[in-house]
Amino acid sequence: MTYELGPGALLSGRIDAYPTEHIGGYPVRPGRVEPLGATVVPGGVNFALYADRAEAVSLVLFETGASEPQVELPIPDRFRIGAVFAMTVFGLDLEGFEYGYRVTGPRQPERADRFDPSAVLMDPYARLIGGGEQWAAPRDRARPSPYRSRVLLDDFDWGEAEHFPAIPAEDLIVYEMHVRGFTRHPEAGVDAPGTYAGLREKIPYLAGLGVNCVELLPVFEFDETDNPRHGGDGRPLLNYWGYNTVGFFAPKAGYAATGVYGMQADEFKSMVKELHANGIEILLDVVFNHTSEGNELGPTLSLRGLGNQTYYMLAPDGGYLNFSGAGNTVNCNHPVVRDLVVDCLRYWVSEYHVDGFRFDLASILGRGQDGSVLANPPLLEALAHDPVLRRTKLVAEAWDAAGLYQVGSFPAYGRWSEWNGRYRDCVRRFLRGEHGATGELAARVTGSADLYSGRGATASVNFITAHDGFTLYDLVSYEHKRNADNGEDGRDGESDNLSWNSGAEGPAEDPEVERLRRVRIKTALTILLTSNGIPMLTAGDEVGRTQHGNNNAYCHDDETTWFDWRLVERNAELLRFTSNLIALRRAHPVLRGAEHPAGPDHQGGSRVELSWHGVSAWRPSWRHHDRVLALMRCGSHAPGGEASVYTAMSAHDRPLDLELPEPPAGTVWALAADSGAEPPEDSHPLGQEPPLEHPRRYRLAGHGAVVLISRDPTTLRS
Repeated sequence: MTYELGPGALLSGRIDAYPTEHIGGYPVRPGRVEPLGATVVPGGVNFALYADRAEAVSLVLFETGASEPQVELPIPDRFRIGAVFAMTVFGLDLEGFEYGYRVTGPRQPERADRFDPSAVLMDPYARLIGGGEQWAAPRDRARPSPYRSRVLLDDFDWGEAEHFPAIPAEDLIVYEMHVRGFTRHPEAGVDAPGTYAGLREKIPYLAGLGVNCVELLPVFEFDETDNPRHGGDGRPLLNYWGYNTVGFFAPKAGYAATGVYGMQADEFKSMVKELHANGIEILLDVVFNHTSEGNELGPTLSLRGLGNQTYYMLAPDGGYLNFSGAGNTVNCNHPVVRDLVVDCLRYWVSEYHVDGFRFDLASILGRGQDGSVLANPPLLEALAHDPVLRRTKLVAEAWDAAGLYQVGSFPAYGRWSEWNGRYRDCVRRFLRGEHGATGELAARVTGSADLYSGRGATASVNFITAHDGFTLYDLVSYEHKRNADNGEDGRDGESDNLSWNSGAEGPAEDPEVERLRRVRIKTALTILLTSNGIPMLTAGDEVGRTQHGNNNAYCHDDETTWFDWRLVERNAELLRFTSNLIALRRAHPVLRGAEHPAGPDHQGGSRVELSWHGVSAWRPSWRHHDRVLALMRCGSHAPGGEASVYTAMSAHDRPLDLELPEPPAGTVWALAADSGAEPPEDSHPLGQEPPLEHPRRYRLAGHGAVVLISRDPTTLRS
């Protein structure tokens, strides 16, 4: 039996493929309550919306791009099951309409109900969102809804070769980047600057650098134009970073060269497919702690008008609790919201094949509905054990904006890693020569066992810089932030950056200052890429990118934040140094073990897995004023019984003559990298490391770091 609704719409004999009545001239039938969102079904689209406490819901349909609704279809109360309104509408042109909901209910802010039937709300499960296809184009906020939900057709061909790289956590080298900023610079040399397609064009650069995981700043649909501030030159500022989510399931259309054609999903998937083909995983920086609706003065776009009491943490007087610093806090451990988060992450893994997530202000995900800190947060536990996410990387920014700091104590359930803020701070203190940093540095470079005992070294995502704060070049060039252009009178951004300008603030004419800066940058990279744990680089640090002292550049869409590709040639020395260090790390498992290295030999041999040294071999000094640290990792128990690695780092101003420990029998020390040496002797490609001139002695430059590997002398170049 067939039923014809229109040209080409011959349907099978499924009973649910037939309308039962007409509403507003459209054939409809009671819908399925699962899955939530708009789902293409035989002959039509099933719309399912959770709206507890709503008294009435209408489906609002627009012709794509139209200002006014084409039709509003009240969803009969008899179509509701529990708190889910569900209706199947037949005969829709799937690519020719947008939709939203008009929801009626009590408006009693003092009792936390904020229903607003004058607004057309977005579907929180919308797979595509219209209204932001052109980056930074002014939004028509007078429209019934500045954003429109759209239906996504699942027709992307992943091909037989598509696979998840499934890189072990201990082997990851993460590269944090902004999709637009990575290729927007005029010198990027790509056909589609500032887009997913542009990033795809730069994959050979990433592969050449050696990173195997990119971490993208937010790509869920957001509104970059909601920043009311202006810069010092009067230009309107943007919400460039994107930490103001509008829709959780929809890729940012303004990052797609094809977004104006509604093809952002396919463009994103093509980027993922190409990254995977090059052995590069992709993590998404996701924001579930707050939304773009802000506090009670913000717009009603979606969640506020669907179930304010459900989706947001509220005070007894109905006001918004604010643990995010952005006006509201998502009520993540409400059962309905937990499902939304889990459904969202499952969707991005199954539909877009992403490999993991970094959770912004993740400590909020461990708060209860009243804001209290939960001992056993159900959302975090659910994510850790979810079957679809079972092989997905989960990384927490283990703090929030209300002072909850959980680095080392984040509820991990055997799965979660953390941005290790204590690693960042300790390395920075060491780099600027603070007394008392060396002892803690020993713990940080060996995977922070004091923080992650029982969880292994991969619980620690090590970083020195991130998008939020100074770039690595600025960390060695500025002692004070330069945020005047942010339009906040310099009040924003961290004031204590644990930085040192190397002798001059900002641009320096003195070549000695610039030389010292290069040495300290290389030393920082050496520490990072030889530390146990998961290293994370910030895009551009490998070529000395600067933000001219701005440590909170969230609002700048210009050369302040863009990757300046001229630096690739200008600072080729630094790029080569970084690339060689990454290759070194990838070649030597002893630098990236999943477990914390220990002093005694775990396998009962005579070799010590990890030994500490100082200026003298086997004699480390842990005095408060000491500023040199050396360690030797024995590679005899690493996979393949590979080389031992000796690393020394100094924060002294003057050179030091190090006495070296004996390398393993039958080998000699060879020089892999020396941050204080002049190029090309500052680092050496794999297999080309020269033997030391003095086998038991090495002069380490002031503020320098050196990496030696044990090698069979017959295989070394002289």
